Amino acid sequence: MAETKQLYGTVLIKADQILTYLTEKDTPQTLNQIAKGAGLTNPTTLKILDTLTAIGYVRKDEETKKFKLGPSLIRYANRAMDQFDIKDLAQPYLKQLQAETGETVHLGIKNGSHIVYIDKLESNKPICLYSQIGKNLPLYCSAMGKAMLAEQMDSEIETYISETELTRFTQYTITEKQPFMEEINRIRKLGYAFDNREHEEEVFCIGMSLSLNGKNFGAFSVSIPYYRVNEPVLQNALSSMNKCRQNLLADLDAAFPF
Repeated sequence: MAETKQLYGTVLIKADQILTYLTEKDTPQTLNQIAKGAGLTNPTTLKILDTLTAIGYVRKDEETKKFKLGPSLIRYANRAMDQFDIKDLAQPYLKQLQAETGETVHLGIKNGSHIVYIDKLESNKPICLYSQIGKNLPLYCSAMGKAMLAEQMDSEIETYISETELTRFTQYTITEKQPFMEEINRIRKLGYAFDNREHEEEVFCIGMSLSLNGKNFGAFSVSIPYYRVNEPVLQNALSSMNKCRQNLLADLDAAFPF
């Protein structure tokens, strides 16, 4: 029989129980509420709270004697977000998305004025699309890029347009300011973006951005050979993509609750 591994530092586990409880509450909590919520005694809870307060993880209101999360945690949360690899979190959901659609799935992150592929799951259909991890696409003519741009303010997008040469890759590439802003507004209403043969003549893509609490973690897309595109295919892809995004954002919210 395998031995149960003995964890070192049970106080840290109890501190995590307290911090988890406070994270779940929108208002400051009393000592009794925290102890009950964390499943600890009042004396133990108070000792741990005093330590957490001293290092800035918890803040105590001296008038009400209630506790809430402190500012020091924000520093660690921001640093964790900077070091976070969205690919690890997204992988199982992207696999499910690829299985449900049967088409090529990409995950990308913003790199200046481009979107760069950081993961790709190949289509299992006879004709698939050529692309590779590390490939850069301009934001303005890619589904993922446009989905990200649509989350920015109009002034930011106008600055982007003024600083970017909108090269025409195909006859469908949008290269004028007014049509592009109309496209951005459409994306905002729908919650997703199309690349309707704008970068490659025979490729149609659907892109969705992954943003939470003002922080963008990247975007993902489903790419389909244009000849396979029809209404049932689109609706199936959108349904699966919405589910994928909801699951990813829920996991991101659990990982970064600040």
